Amino acid sequence: MKSFFALLIILLAFTFSFAQNEQSPMLEKEITYKDWTYKNPRTGSDINLRALASGKKLTIVVYYAPWCPNWRFDAPMLERFYQKYKDKGLEIVGVAEYDPVDSIKNNLDFLKVTFPTVVESDSRAAKQTSLHYEYRKSTGDTRGWGSPWYIMLTPAVMEKKGDVLTKKTFIVNGELIEKEGDAFIRKSLGLPAEDAKSALAAKDKIEVCEPDTKTAELKKP
Repeated sequence: MKSFFALLIILLAFTFSFAQNEQSPMLEKEITYKDWTYKNPRTGSDINLRALASGKKLTIVVYYAPWCPNWRFDAPMLERFYQKYKDKGLEIVGVAEYDPVDSIKNNLDFLKVTFPTVVESDSRAAKQTSLHYEYRKSTGDTRGWGSPWYIMLTPAVMEKKGDVLTKKTFIVNGELIEKEGDAFIRKSLGLPAEDAKSALAAKDKIEVCEPDTKTAELKKP
């Protein structure tokens, strides 16, 4: 009997951890994605997306909540991509959601993020009123908070004028699969395929993105 209960606990733990995996494949979707101008949380200056993407071969926009465990997995991966490919035509910009600006800045410093970031919303009350919410729901994202959420923009085929940047492109409704992301980046930049093991092929711990009400801010160590 003890062996039976031990096996049951192991199976339940495995099932729960698997269900929490929010890695998601890259999919091409119809989406009316608009240009924006938001504030840089570190400097307070404006960043315009169309201007930021100008001259690049690929721009990755990643929406995230700083307190989300999934973001703490993806941020280091994106920083590696940025350092590896920023001189080859890649741009990455993070759009922070649902947290005060001070917490957003602490999070960026803690995770050592150097790619550009902006703030769309600074309150969890904006969960269902943000453009981030509208975009991800339009592409079939059924998660509670939707952090992280990706949209891939190819500046060469983006609309040059007007509010709309694109009406169809690739998105990721969840955590980016590193191997897939690297292959997509290299193809978009016109680089040859590269055989490389994913640094995040296996995760020690995967968590669903839900706010921790006890630790609203991520402090510097």
